[in-house]
Amino acid sequence: MGCFECCIKCLGGVPYASLVATILCFSGVALFCGCGHVALTGTVTILETHFSRVTSDHAMLTDVIQLMQYVIYGIASFFFLYGIILLAEGFYTTSAVKELHSEFKTTICGRCISGLFVFLTYILGVAWLGVFGFSAVPVFLFYNMWSTCAAMKSSVANFTNIDSICVDVRQYGIIPWNATPGKACGSTLGDICNSNDFYLSYHLYIVACAGAGATVIALIHFLMILSANWAYLKDASQMHAYQDIKLKEERELQDITSRSKECLNSYT
Repeated sequence: MGCFECCIKCLGGVPYASLVATILCFSGVALFCGCGHVALTGTVTILETHFSRVTSDHAMLTDVIQLMQYVIYGIASFFFLYGIILLAEGFYTTSAVKELHSEFKTTICGRCISGLFVFLTYILGVAWLGVFGFSAVPVFLFYNMWSTCAAMKSSVANFTNIDSICVDVRQYGIIPWNATPGKACGSTLGDICNSNDFYLSYHLYIVACAGAGATVIALIHFLMILSANWAYLKDASQMHAYQDIKLKEERELQDITSRSKECLNSYT
């Protein structure tokens, strides 16, 4: 076999669908974890600077955000390892299908592992749907604040008192009602919307939400691939069982034919 034929054979065994899903999963998780971590830090800075100047008022929120940041570290590590495992499973299944008519045989353990990955990926997909919905909440809150600032700059604001236009984050349950000042109005609100922390956090939340959506798509892609691979492995196992039975019957038929010939010759 030449070098070109060897390369073609190697490329034929690459699970391209699993490879695309792995890249998409890594990209989505990286965007969600990286952008989400930085955006949460910026959110704490905005709250401490403009909405809750007493540390005790937002102490619980700070602890929750720190916990979420640690969870982000765990999510990034887990999905890095899980993506590699699924890619390896794709290589294994592709090899099993390519070698369907050779000496390679799939085992019951391999089919059980593929079924386990299907179940686990389904659970993770449902969980990431919740993460995607949860990541859209801060985007909605920051969009409301940005819309309020845009309304202040419009021509309609010239007929009203700008100081009467406010954003009260206490109504979202982020900080308690006794937090000071709890809301931002007029020029103070305009300064918040024009600050780098707000601008950066708002866009990072959007990117993190998009990353969560990409991860959901990647897990759905993985789920379709794993389901198809499991079906292929099952068909391969049944095919091998059929070939073994057929070979056994052919040998028995040959034995019967040879014994019949021997009996006929001895009779003659």
